[in-house]
Amino acid sequence: MITKQLAEQIVDQTMLRLQRNINVMETNGMILASGDLLRIESIHEGALIVAQTKKPLWITEQNKHLYPKTKPGINLPIFYQNDLVGVIGITGDPEQIEEIATLVQLTTEMMVHQALIVSEREWKRKMQEMIFLELMNNQGIQKVMFERMTKLGFSLKPPFYAWAIELNPESASYQTILQDLEYFFQNDSIILGHYQLHEHFILISEMEEKEMKKKLTMLSPKLKKYKPLRLGVGQVVETLDSIHYAYETAKVALQYGNPKNVIAYFEDVELYSLFKKRESSEAQHFTNRMLKGLNDKLLHTLQEYFNCNQQLAICAETLEIHRHTLTYRLNKICEITGYNPSVLQDAITLQIALWLKKD
Repeated sequence: MITKQLAEQIVDQTMLRLQRNINVMETNGMILASGDLLRIESIHEGALIVAQTKKPLWITEQNKHLYPKTKPGINLPIFYQNDLVGVIGITGDPEQIEEIATLVQLTTEMMVHQALIVSEREWKRKMQEMIFLELMNNQGIQKVMFERMTKLGFSLKPPFYAWAIELNPESASYQTILQDLEYFFQNDSIILGHYQLHEHFILISEMEEKEMKKKLTMLSPKLKKYKPLRLGVGQVVETLDSIHYAYETAKVALQYGNPKNVIAYFEDVELYSLFKKRESSEAQHFTNRMLKGLNDKLLHTLQEYFNCNQQLAICAETLEIHRHTLTYRLNKICEITGYNPSVLQDAITLQIALWLKKD
């Protein structure tokens, strides 16, 4: 239905252009907004007839006695998705305003459509966020939760996927990104919304893994447009009760995944998750002891060497240095730490130290 605020906007915008009095009424005939403030919240008898017949009504000097407390003018039904949501009236001689009446009706319906679409979208997002919060609480799923998910068109059939997105609600492109994501997944069973701070979630159900990976491949270039936007893909689960775990693994993927990759998969960093308590004194003592004496250049070199799977040629090209320079740095790392990055056992120890190192 049309709200009082929306009715006031319609009156203000329309009267500004037409220089004629406008009334916007509810389907029960009550005037929500009017250029004549004394008429607000009174019943418009002509609007009641329009609401019943769903057809325009002309009130003239000759027939106005049939509609008490009304003035000559044209009253028209306002529809939204084929449902009557209100009535708009234009005060004046019907014959003089006939040409503009249809235009006013169309313009009003466009304003109503836009406002209600935005309102529905906001309601849907709030509902999705409420559902996600309940799933994260892990207190068991109530019957009302199933009803809400079904109402939103979210399938309750497995498998279930949970993805985490780093997205600042205050960024200029925030709404555009959300709308792009909603449009991209418009034919899928999905719940999307804001969770905490810059955390956003995407839940997907009833999608085969092959199709999911295809979707992510198609999504990647779209996300790159909004750099530094990144998405973490969590572990697939088979029950709604496990979605909280899927989302936690998605956040781990973001935390430990290569920051250069717009999409990070939990499977690629699952080993890292074993070292999530890197803030502990034991973890920091270990990493400080292992990496003590290495400057930023050597630390960066060591990490890129591991990122390149210990391949000298590829690593040298990535760092844009000569291969001999890379060899020199690796030897220097070995000299300082006592561990050789080229030896598997030593490399594992050094990599763990890098994982545990605070940024």
